[in-house]
Amino acid sequence: MFTINIAGKKHELSEKTPILSLIDKRSQKKYMAAKVNNRLRELTYELFFDADVELLDLKAPDAIKVYETSFRYLLAMAFHNVYPDYQIKISYAISRSLLVAVVDPKINVDMKMIAAVKEEIDRLIKLDLPFTRTTMSKEDAYNYFVKVGQKDKADALQYRPEKTCHFYACGDYLNYMYGYMVPSTGYLSQYKMFPYDGHIIVQYPRYEANGQIPEFKDEPTFSKVLKRAYRWANTCEADIISKMNDHAKEDAYVDFINMNETLHNDMLAELGERIANDIENIRLICIAGPSSSGKTTFSNRLRVELMSRGIKPLRISLDMYYKDRDQIPVDEFGEKDFEDINALDIDLFNDNILKLINGEEAELPNYQFEGGRAEHGFITKIGPDTPIIIEGIHALNDQLSYAIPKHQKFKIYIAPQFQINIDYHNPISYTDIRLLRRIVRDKKYRGASAERTLEMWPSVRRGEFKWIYPYQEGCNYVYNSALTYELCVLKKYALPALQEVKPDSPHYITANRLIKFLKYFTDIDDRWVPCNSLLREFIGGSCFAEVDE
Repeated sequence: MFTINIAGKKHELSEKTPILSLIDKRSQKKYMAAKVNNRLRELTYELFFDADVELLDLKAPDAIKVYETSFRYLLAMAFHNVYPDYQIKISYAISRSLLVAVVDPKINVDMKMIAAVKEEIDRLIKLDLPFTRTTMSKEDAYNYFVKVGQKDKADALQYRPEKTCHFYACGDYLNYMYGYMVPSTGYLSQYKMFPYDGHIIVQYPRYEANGQIPEFKDEPTFSKVLKRAYRWANTCEADIISKMNDHAKEDAYVDFINMNETLHNDMLAELGERIANDIENIRLICIAGPSSSGKTTFSNRLRVELMSRGIKPLRISLDMYYKDRDQIPVDEFGEKDFEDINALDIDLFNDNILKLINGEEAELPNYQFEGGRAEHGFITKIGPDTPIIIEGIHALNDQLSYAIPKHQKFKIYIAPQFQINIDYHNPISYTDIRLLRRIVRDKKYRGASAERTLEMWPSVRRGEFKWIYPYQEGCNYVYNSALTYELCVLKKYALPALQEVKPDSPHYITANRLIKFLKYFTDIDDRWVPCNSLLREFIGGSCFAEVDE
């Protein structure tokens, strides 16, 4: 006998029992997955031991990942059924959606194609076909994918350390999706599909939208950056893991590193030229981006780029403008919210910036974090051709710099925008890459465990959705801080930190998922990573010797 606690009820059982059978049939499709003694499990998982079971609906991040993985399977299956000769590539896109592209550039996506695929998806959902998990040896899986013409999947499997892999069958269709699945197609009824820029946008529920499909927001600036990243991944032949790992070979990785660093140099040169061409108007250069985007190194490199053009900018840290600790607003949990814009002395900031722009002296504050109070700082003055660089979470928000005319501000949004997949059906999350960067940086510079970083991450993400993402589209330039080779370098730093997370930790599910993902990358020796590389901000050895906030 064993005891199962689930949905407020206790069950005494004597034989293996699927989680699904313990859920009221009227509400089964409300849940996508479950936590069983702190391990993520599919609803078809059979219980045979004492367990506390937490059912996860679409308000939970882990449930959304299961939904998204399952829907990508359904997308691939529908295309296979309707257009068996077409290969599709699924990527992450603007407005927290998926972008579906036909790999063959000669094939145009039109309304007829979208209607046919949507009709097939709806048919499969209505049939409520089960996803059946099956185990196959890695060799058999490789041969299967070669046989059906999916070499991208076959090549990725050679980097899987395990000797077996778990396929999912739905009718006669087989696929491998690197994640857990819902029990059947009937769970996947929430989606939207429409044409976008010659491809297909697919929206699905998001946990940050309370389990609903968020309103689609067209983001043309951001879209152009993703398109550029997509082209770059193909140019450097690293759009999927197997191709990228080919670059990690001893005789190739130095060139691979330098190719990607050159791309960053080119973007800095492009950015420097744009600022220089309008330097008579630009007085405030505002830099913002989500956590671990590389803002500190970028702002230093931009400063050097501008200096090479005869422009000598002044950098001002927004950290110096925090209010005294007793004036910091609190969040919904009653904790001091240092990410709230009202935690900053906005009036003092505008007074300082206006004085500097007008050629007057200004005394900049010197905030003491230990005491939680601002002290007298240093007095400075700048010339009429000296722009001011500010960098921080609120830099793009006009509420911060309300006294400065918009034409005097040049806004830069920075974030790593990867367009790399494990295979054509399994894109790599750029949010996960930022999380890995932060785990590595926090461990190296702050002595913080991966568990501590994972504990803070939901709060960090809430701040990003509230204070950063709403302002990204109104910027003058988007700087893609991704380095295609970086996961091959970060792996040796991130894996040991993640492996320290114990199975009883509430963050073990995330740590375990990241460990499984990192194992597919081949190591690259970081000795050839330049000292001014943005990656040095996280792994150490930066010539700027500063740490991102």
